[in-house]
Amino acid sequence: MPEIEVAATPRRGVPAVVLAHPGDDSPEFGPGGADLTAEWATALGLTGKAGEVNLAADHAAGVRWVAGIGEGAAADWRKTGAALVRAFEARAETDSDAGRKVARSLQLTLPEGTTEDQISALVLGVSLGGYRYKVSSAEKPRLKLLRLVTAEDLRPAVDRALAYAQGTAATRDMGNTPSNVKNPAWLAAAAVKLAAQLPGLKVEVRDEHWLAEQGFGGLLAVGGGSASPPRFVELTWRPARAEGPHIAYVGKGITFDTGGISLKPADGMHLMRTDMCGGASVIAALVTIARLGLPVRVTGLVPIAENHVSGSSYRPGDVVRHYDGQTTEVTNTDAEGRMVLADAIGYAVRRVKPDLIVDVATLTGAMKVSLGVRTGGLFSTDDALAARITDAGTRSGEAWWRMPLLADLEDEVVSEIADWRQCPPGPGGITAALFLRKFTADIPWAHMDIAGPARAEKTYDEVVPGATGFSTRTLVELAASYTR
Repeated sequence: MPEIEVAATPRRGVPAVVLAHPGDDSPEFGPGGADLTAEWATALGLTGKAGEVNLAADHAAGVRWVAGIGEGAAADWRKTGAALVRAFEARAETDSDAGRKVARSLQLTLPEGTTEDQISALVLGVSLGGYRYKVSSAEKPRLKLLRLVTAEDLRPAVDRALAYAQGTAATRDMGNTPSNVKNPAWLAAAAVKLAAQLPGLKVEVRDEHWLAEQGFGGLLAVGGGSASPPRFVELTWRPARAEGPHIAYVGKGITFDTGGISLKPADGMHLMRTDMCGGASVIAALVTIARLGLPVRVTGLVPIAENHVSGSSYRPGDVVRHYDGQTTEVTNTDAEGRMVLADAIGYAVRRVKPDLIVDVATLTGAMKVSLGVRTGGLFSTDDALAARITDAGTRSGEAWWRMPLLADLEDEVVSEIADWRQCPPGPGGITAALFLRKFTADIPWAHMDIAGPARAEKTYDEVVPGATGFSTRTLVELAASYTR
């Protein structure tokens, strides 16, 4: 990510960006735009809408770019920051290919009255809009530095936004790592490596032998078909003067999902490297919470496995006993996420004893069909918790839609030969949530299904193709909401 610098005055020789917002006849330009004319804007077709970025090098001394900021909502600033960094880097690549001098930095004088929400959104957009993950020997030119000329009292907002961006990028990195590298041991090691940077954040990694001793039947069943055995990661952030509730975050960590014996179609299976994005979000959220020093006690639990096909794979018709003693009849081995989450939620109830539980998972294709690819599905047994998560998502630029836990479907989850049926017919997202609720022991609970927005096929706002990091910022913002 580019370095973000806050300064009181511009620096001579650094290419400048001028902000524009819609006017009645042509865009109105912000600080530094005095030499830009309405005639020039009209000739170029500028509107000032959010995300509209144009070169201005030949029209005003020192001004290199004009970026539309729209009506100035936080989402507009985030979109503009992302569009700016992408336009800058596309131009830098063109200049590099042509043998011209390549710029490495930009500066932007912010208007008076710029709010913390606006500058935070801008920093998120700039930090994440140019994200790339590519296994290649070629290196393309990048934006190295953005100098923000503004009041010093906005620096804390910049630092906080950078922490959120780093967490999102970490989730993207873990999600995009190919599964020939990313087995369960690798993902557990990534959690250890990230946490090692932060005093006070503890990590424990448990192997398959510990899992067998403790009775993690769901995790062992799902991971049993792979040559790479499962892992269970527990991250603990316990500040000395904690405020609010003790939160348990539980994230699905399936490092690759073939569907097991209930094999997935070949088309699209390569995307299953991102099936651990819920677990990655929990890891990155705990790291970000520790980086910010939030005075909230949070425990992160990530059951990690690879759902593969072999002679030791679990089967439809199997009955599995979970950590808390409850049993599940397996009906579809491709519904593996709820199997590993059931163990981890049961562990949270019995061992962690939190005040509330939030799980996050790329769980069901039904949510992708219901809500598309930019909105997460939210289920909860607690109205206040659901509202708090939705608000946290709004503040962090992630959209959630609450879904119902329908009472008339309760009987569908009941099994004739076990306590529960893993994957009954009916609306898949809802029945999956109803299944998970059986393991929560009436602790206030929310389930976040990110099957749609966890990965993207095209660029929009600050999102680029691949793993998006969706839900990481919501989890951090949810914890932060208990400190206000």
